[in-house]
Amino acid sequence: MPGIFISFEGGEGAGKSTQIQRLRDKLASKGIEAITTREPGGSQGAELIREVLLSGAAKGYGVTAEAVLFAAARADHIDTLIKPALDDDKWVLCDRFADSSRVYQGESGVPPQTVEALQQVAIAGHNPDMTLLINVTPEVGLARVSKRTAPVEFDGPDRFETDTLETHRRRQEMFLDMARNEPDRIVVIDGDQSQDKVTEDIWQAVQSRFEEQIKQDTARP
Repeated sequence: MPGIFISFEGGEGAGKSTQIQRLRDKLASKGIEAITTREPGGSQGAELIREVLLSGAAKGYGVTAEAVLFAAARADHIDTLIKPALDDDKWVLCDRFADSSRVYQGESGVPPQTVEALQQVAIAGHNPDMTLLINVTPEVGLARVSKRTAPVEFDGPDRFETDTLETHRRRQEMFLDMARNEPDRIVVIDGDQSQDKVTEDIWQAVQSRFEEQIKQDTARP
C-alpha cells in the first residue's frame, strides 16, 4: 500500500513542530518510518523560496506574487520529496500544506479562485490523507511565540508572526471553517491544552483513522 500523508495546520504558536516530531517518534517505536518536512520548504528549491517569503523580501511585490511563490515551492516539494516518499510506502508528516495557503493568502486578499487554481497545479492530486488542525487561541499562540528560546531562522519574528491580533483571529476562524466543511479529512485538536495532552489526542486520532495501515506497517519485516 502507498504511504500515508498527514499535514499539520494551525496558527502561530500552535506547536506543530513539536507534535510532528512526537508523532514521528511514536510511529518509529512501532517500526514505521515517517519523514518530517515543512512548508514553505522541505526541498532544496523550496527552502530558497522559504527564505524569500518568511523574511518579508517578497512582501513588496504584492500578495498575488507571494501566492505564486508559495505554489512554486509546493510543486518542487511534492516532486522531489513528498511523492517519492509516498511511492516508497513511507509516511510523510508535513508542517503546513495547501490549507495554509488557502488561509494566509486568502485572508491577505488573493481571490479564492486564484488560490485554488494555484493549489491544483502545485498539488497535482497529492492531497493529505489526514489534516491535523491544532487549534490554538491567537493570544495563547502569540504568547508562546514571544517566549521561544530555540534558535529562529530570522532576526526576530517572521513575516506572518508580526501581523495584527485581528488578522490572527480571522485566520483561526478560516481554519475552523475548513474543518467544518471537510470533517472527513480535517481533525481539530485543542492546542490550548498541555503538549502531552495534545500529543495524546493526536495519536488517538491517527490510530483511529489508520488502524489497519498501522497494523500492516508494524508487521512488515
